[in-house]
Amino acid sequence: MKILLAPSETKKSGGEFSFDPSALLFETLRVDRIKLLHAYTNVLQKDDMTVLSKMFGIKKETEITKYKKDIIHELTMKAIERYTGVAFDYLGYVTLDASSQSYVDSHVILFSNLFGPIRASDLIPEYKLKQGEAVGDIKVEKFYNEHSAALMEAYLADEEILDLRAGFYDKFYKPTKNYTTLKFIKDGKVVSHWAKAYRGIVLREIAKAGVESIEDFMKLPIEGLSIVEIQTKKNKTEIIYTITK
Repeated sequence: MKILLAPSETKKSGGEFSFDPSALLFETLRVDRIKLLHAYTNVLQKDDMTVLSKMFGIKKETEITKYKKDIIHELTMKAIERYTGVAFDYLGYVTLDASSQSYVDSHVILFSNLFGPIRASDLIPEYKLKQGEAVGDIKVEKFYNEHSAALMEAYLADEEILDLRAGFYDKFYKPTKNYTTLKFIKDGKVVSHWAKAYRGIVLREIAKAGVESIEDFMKLPIEGLSIVEIQTKKNKTEIIYTITK
């Protein structure tokens, strides 16, 4: 089983290791990734604050300046530790035991707005790129759909898929085989922003239990959540949870 997860806008600074684009998931994607990274660097070097503000999704010039760096030569850390958004806070990767961390490393695929599909354990530098923004004249989601969707299909051919991403990331890759998603309901209403927290909670419990199939996942008790319905339409199965506390 593989678990697809969206990135977050917020990221931890620092790192320990040199960056090697060829070590990321799909070595054959290296040339395309480097093309995009060069385009990203070119935008930074032009130093147009209006363009950078839009690309980063930041208004303050002092904050923009923080991200004007040559990320190719920046130090890296695991992608799953780099991201610090709501889902990642509730996953609490660094507080998991070694076995659970190893599970996340080997089962989770992240969809970076700059690096495309990467393993949770892949080493990436800090960067800034707002979801949905172009890098120069490159529409990132279209770029990675064109260059990596077929690679993802082959990679996941023999795997069950649990898709915990926000819908935007279907633009990068949408499975053509059967896959499973989650929906969270509280007081009769679909939870949107806090769905990120529950995705993190679910992933944490999956990792702790070492779940290897969708069938076993559906049997997994998760505190505060109760399955109320399972809907299947075409190749998508949606497990609907009600939030009980």
